[in-house]
Amino acid sequence: MLLSPGHGFLFVHIAKTGGTSLRAALSRQRWRDPWYWPMFLCARFSHLSGHRLALKLPRHARIIAAKELLPREVFDGLFKFAFVRNPWDLQVSSYHHIRRERPHYLGGHDNFSDFLRWKLDPARPYQYHIDTSIERQSNYLVDLDGRPCVDFIGRYEQLDDDFQHICRHLGLRPRPLPHHRRAPERKRDYRHYYTDETAEWIARYFARDISWFGYHFDPQISPRPSAETRALFTPPPKNPRSPASLESR
Repeated sequence: MLLSPGHGFLFVHIAKTGGTSLRAALSRQRWRDPWYWPMFLCARFSHLSGHRLALKLPRHARIIAAKELLPREVFDGLFKFAFVRNPWDLQVSSYHHIRRERPHYLGGHDNFSDFLRWKLDPARPYQYHIDTSIERQSNYLVDLDGRPCVDFIGRYEQLDDDFQHICRHLGLRPRPLPHHRRAPERKRDYRHYYTDETAEWIARYFARDISWFGYHFDPQISPRPSAETRALFTPPPKNPRSPASLESR
């Protein structure tokens, strides 16, 4: 999660949705935020001292954490956004990420189907990097009553375009997104990793995400989000503040 009170935004970082690239681009703007240095120094003191000062929201915190911690007028005044990704594609991305960077977390299951079976097993011991990647994406975006409380949902599949919309809305100069954590070894079409059975596992486990965000196993079918979330995929209007005025600060 990335909070910028000065620029008025809260980015909810769902794992494996392009968030590392988004954070890198948005963090370039944060040093202009008058809140940045006090927050940075307190966060560093918290890290070095070992005493949690509740001044830094965890990277993959749900939006309810910010809603509960921030004053209501501050939370309500923020432009809150997140990005989501096709669940079938996300699980393939997660598999390659873990194989590449944390192979000891594979649990001895090097085959994708075996790993997925083990990963979705409720009897498996908890492991942060594994469990974060099977958290329902919709859970990150709702309040305690299950109602969405973000202002805009972007899609990983159109990451650059949606990020440019967000920048224009916030009055930030749009910049090209850096691309982090690519997996050159993976097949481009995630469908090659699945059997009918394993594809159905994902369909059942992530049923609400698939309904809310309108995803299909076939990437050629255009997403059609549910009535509950349709308006959240509408690009935000341009902010009357000009990007140039913010760049000159």
